[in-house]
Parts: sequence; structure tokens; C-alpha cells
Amino acid sequence: MARGGVKTFEGLVQAVGDNSSVDGTSHGSVVVPRAGLSRTVPLKDLVGNPFNPRDSLGDLDDLASIVEFQLQPVVAVTRSAFQALHPDVRIAGRWVVVLGNRRLAAAHKFGRTDLDIVVKDELAKDRATLLTAIIAENVDRAGFDVIEEAKAVENLVAEYGSADAAADHLRKSKTWISHRRALLKLAPELQEATRRGELAIREARSLARVPLEQQVTRWTAAARKNDGPAADPAQDAGEGSGASPAEREHSAATLRAVTRAIRKFDTEPYALAIALRDQLGDTGAKMLASHLRKLVK
Repeated sequence: MARGGVKTFEGLVQAVGDNSSVDGTSHGSVVVPRAGLSRTVPLKDLVGNPFNPRDSLGDLDDLASIVEFQLQPVVAVTRSAFQALHPDVRIAGRWVVVLGNRRLAAAHKFGRTDLDIVVKDELAKDRATLLTAIIAENVDRAGFDVIEEAKAVENLVAEYGSADAAADHLRKSKTWISHRRALLKLAPELQEATRRGELAIREARSLARVPLEQQVTRWTAAARKNDGPAADPAQDAGEGSGASPAEREHSAATLRAVTRAIRKFDTEPYALAIALRDQLGDTGAKMLASHLRKLVK
């Protein structure tokens, strides 16, 4: 008998393709992919993470190409591993996507019927480890705004029991953690303004130190003060802007930094990124990056 039990060429034909006990369907059982190996699975067997920290998956048009090709597999855990952490959550699929929920949503939207996945149940050894992996993937990505980050960080601090432990596991500074958590002290109106990029993060952190009932009034007064009769950047940084001398000087300095960085872009492109981030704030920079990706794709 030939190795593996196949005696003839005809027998070999019957043992591969749709009749294969490994890849086919005739035997009815599904072989669970081993950890760390990529495998293509039907979309119907995948469900999104019910605890995804994103409030919204945003515009999925930038992922429309997924219907033709998938550049990177999504990371999933088995249903049993996920439900061991969250026994009260009913999971209908075989795998829960923990990293790549936007790709999963795009596959549904644009008509793809399967996805490549890598199963990593080691991420689900405890709730804190799983949450750390999810936050680390989303932080600094387009569409994941700072309020979502703040909520996710707050959940992580609760899981680890301290802000210092959360900072260590996320590999972020303690200052970064405290700045994100401070945003949750903002009034709801100001949180939404921060999401939209109307309120810079630096200003938001300052307002978070003001008593809650005074925050909106302070912000409205500051916005009214800074509204000039003209809407061009040069006047905003000049005498007619209504800003204090110190504020006008700061605005003019940041604009000069952007101008210098543009002139040196060919040799120091990163300097322009820093200057724009300083001028626009984190949220504004993310919005700009998102629009640039759409223009150059």
C-alpha cells in the first residue's frame, strides 16, 4: 500500500480537491486552523468583536479593494476562547474577529464571501490581554478618534487596576494615558466637538480641568473671542483676529513652522508631518491623513 493509503492514480484523484479530508467538504467536519497559520474561511463563520472600542467603523470606501484581494489576514480567536472571557455573550460564528473588524465590515459591504484569518487564542488568555491588543491596533489609526481612545484606555485601566500598568502594557507614557483619561471629564458637547476636530486636544485638556458646568461657557467665550471678521490664516495670526498677543504669536509661530517645513519637504518630510500635527492637533491631523489617503489611492 502506498504511503497514506492511496494505491493508484485514480485513488489519488479521489483523495484531493473537494473529496480531500483536509480541504474538502465530503467528510462534513471542519479542521480548525492551528494557531499562527493563515486560513481562508467563509464570512458566515466570522463575527465581529462585540466589545470593539470603535463607536463607528467609519467610511469603508477605502477598503473597497478587499473584494478583489486581501493584503493582510484578520486576527481572530475561537468562539470558545472568547466565551471563556465573556460567558454571558452569545457568539453565533466559529471565530470572533478581534483585529480587523473594519476589514470584516468591508467584506460584508462589498460582497466578498470569505476572509483570510489567523487564529491567536493566546490573545484571549485574559480580558486585559485581549483589550490591550485591540487598543494597540486601533490607536493612531484613521477613524479611531481620541474619545474612543479615552474610553478604551479607561476600560484598560479598570482591567489592570492602575494607570501605570495600562501604560506599561500599551507601551505609552503615563502622561499619554492621563491626557486621554482627562478627556472623559469633558461635557458631552465638548467631547463631540473634539471628535469633529473643532476643539483641539490641548484646549480640551485645559477645559477638562474646569468645573463641568462652566466648560461649555468657557469654550463658547473663547471661540467668540477668537472669531475675526476675516477667515484667512494670515489675519487669524495677526492684529484683527481678536486673540491676545500671546495667542497671536503662538499661531504665527506654528504657521511659520509649517511654511519652513514645506520648503524642506524634499529632504525632511517628517518635519512637515510634525508641524502640521502641532498646527492642527491630533484629531485634525488624523482627518487630514484620511483625506490624503483618499486622494492618492
